[in-house]
Amino acid sequence: MSLLMIWLLAVAAQSLGWWWQKRHSNAGMVDVVWSAGVGGAAVVAAVLGDGAVLPRVLLAMLGGIWGLRLAGHLLHRVLGEPEDGRYAHLRKAFGQDQRKWFAFFQLQALLIVLFALPFIAVARNPSAGLTPWIIAGIAFWLLSVLGEAIADRQLARFRANPANKGHTCRDGLWRYSRHPNYFFEWLHWFAYVCLAIGSPLWWLAWAGPVVMFVFLRWVSGIPYTEAQALRTRGVDYRNYQQTTPMLFPWFPNHPDKTSARNAP
Repeated sequence: MSLLMIWLLAVAAQSLGWWWQKRHSNAGMVDVVWSAGVGGAAVVAAVLGDGAVLPRVLLAMLGGIWGLRLAGHLLHRVLGEPEDGRYAHLRKAFGQDQRKWFAFFQLQALLIVLFALPFIAVARNPSAGLTPWIIAGIAFWLLSVLGEAIADRQLARFRANPANKGHTCRDGLWRYSRHPNYFFEWLHWFAYVCLAIGSPLWWLAWAGPVVMFVFLRWVSGIPYTEAQALRTRGVDYRNYQQTTPMLFPWFPNHPDKTSARNAP
């Protein structure tokens, strides 16, 4: 019942997102709606779940705040910048065929349901006390949301400087990972694995980190983002690829000397 309700709400939300895209020719709204939709799915699952009060309250709070923060960040970019290069490239294939765009937005509605599976597991957790796993889940959430917010802010500050146009951000966390925002996004899903310990559906919670890693690494995250970066930044981004780990933060292979402008 919870998944059906989440799917129906996601269909309605992504339909509104598609309508906005049709009027403004900016498909970036799909990411805004997806983020808000996943956060909303956590709240719906918590309200309709039959588990103990504590894990359900934490699910609604942590999932809702995460979705609201990410949706707000993406909305600011969508309203203040031209269409993301990934979607501009896709627009060349779709053109103005709104049937394809509608199908694309509705695919994202299905993905909201997929990423709601960990929430269903947490919402069935009968553990009423403050267990070590609950504390671990809160810790994972705090670390991941703070890390992603810092990475987003560092990139936004870099992009706001016109002198950096055509160059790659190597400030702060971006010196140690080409996609620190993706890394912390992936890490975030372990919070729900911890919160689901004790639930009869605990195994569903692993859908979060596993599916998110697959999508980020091989489907719609890193491959599309890096292809767009190579199209727009060419040699500079290729040098960045050679010196900086792809996802998991680590020290650069050697000191970056490609551009003093990009040094942290």
